[in-house]
Amino acid sequence: MSARRRLGARWRRRRPLRTRLAVMAAAAVAVVAVGVCAAAFFVIRYKLYQQLDQNLAQSATLVAQQHRSEGPGVLAGECRFLGAPACSQVVPADPADDPARPFLLPVSGPTRAVADGQRAPYYTNFTLPGGKPGRMLTTSFGKGEAVQVALRADIAERGVRQAASLLAAVGGAGVLLSAAGGYWVSRTGLAPITRLTATAERIAATRDARHRIELPPGPPGREGHEDEVTRLAATFNTMLAELEESVAARRRLVADASHELRTPLTALRTNAELLAKADRLTDAQRDRASGALGRQLREVTGLVNDLIELARDAEPQPLLEEVRLAPLTAHVVDAARGHWPAVPFALRVAPEAAERSVPGVAARLSRLLTNLLDNAAKFSPPGAPVEVSLTAVDLTVRDHGPGIAEEDLPYVFDRFYRAEKARALPGSGLGLAMARQIAHAHGAELTAERAPGGGAQFRLSLPAG
Repeated sequence: MSARRRLGARWRRRRPLRTRLAVMAAAAVAVVAVGVCAAAFFVIRYKLYQQLDQNLAQSATLVAQQHRSEGPGVLAGECRFLGAPACSQVVPADPADDPARPFLLPVSGPTRAVADGQRAPYYTNFTLPGGKPGRMLTTSFGKGEAVQVALRADIAERGVRQAASLLAAVGGAGVLLSAAGGYWVSRTGLAPITRLTATAERIAATRDARHRIELPPGPPGREGHEDEVTRLAATFNTMLAELEESVAARRRLVADASHELRTPLTALRTNAELLAKADRLTDAQRDRASGALGRQLREVTGLVNDLIELARDAEPQPLLEEVRLAPLTAHVVDAARGHWPAVPFALRVAPEAAERSVPGVAARLSRLLTNLLDNAAKFSPPGAPVEVSLTAVDLTVRDHGPGIAEEDLPYVFDRFYRAEKARALPGSGLGLAMARQIAHAHGAELTAERAPGGGAQFRLSLPAG
């Protein structure tokens, strides 16, 4: 890498984005302003000298018409006055034919060549007697002669100098305005980025995701009314809202888990301390304490396992396979009959669902169905069946229990939520939350509703296959 590139890269790293944007915008506008002024200067200069050359050509034509009958070397009378606007002279091709009087305008070899027809007419700049700038046209005047016509060029040069001064002032003002414009563009254009950075720094310092970036007034989301930076700020606000919700959910999970674990852990400690004094207990008391300790250990183990399952947001990709739902559902229902012998389970599989399959993890789908069946069996009155129905589009589990109260419907899938009627029943309140999480991980949707005629019904809407 060359030294210039290394210097440029070092400058970009050390300068903030606002400064770089301001410098680049100002430089772009300044280059345009200077380029326009330079182009205008050359156009004005060209036009002034073009007008001067046109006047010289007209004067040469008049001289040729006025002096066509006179001899070579004749000078126009106005050439005797240095302040006169124009002068002319006729020069022969042969120096031997020069007049006795000296030429007032410079005569050189190219002048003789024009007179002899060996060179085309040409323009030259020179200095008149008295230091005034002049411009001269040398053109042919007939066979063997050339005419030279000169005009003062100080007016044209003065115009060029004035134009240069004016355009330099305009260009300088343009550079200053471009610098101010570049600063304004960088300040206004990067204002949302500045607010985004400040918000991110506040969140990093306070670990509080409730901060938001202030958006410009107006209805959000209107196509064509938001620029890219505003959309970035809005997206960042959405991300912060999701982050805040995630943090709040984790905090609720930790708080609820600690609350749910406190009671069984206290009972475990009590029974463990009681068994430590087994020599003071009767055999019946020791058996009761040992049985209670085993039940509480299983309860805590199940609760911890459920929490671990809920902590997973996605299914492991290597374990995904095409899972046929009909055999899986039949297997889970058979297992539920053994776990709940007092509850009859009725399974109905629609013919079109016999070969229905979904991509997923068989063990996790089995856990989802098991949780639904356990929940239905727990609330079913003695002898009332739990009805399981599988179609090509959904799977439903219905019980004939007390159903779900209207005020409880929005919360049945919340972690650790237990309706008032379910607080006396065994369970941790994590089964339905886990079932919905598994459904979402498999692209399905699990909903709860009040069944017609009483009871609760859970519907698993399957992904399109």
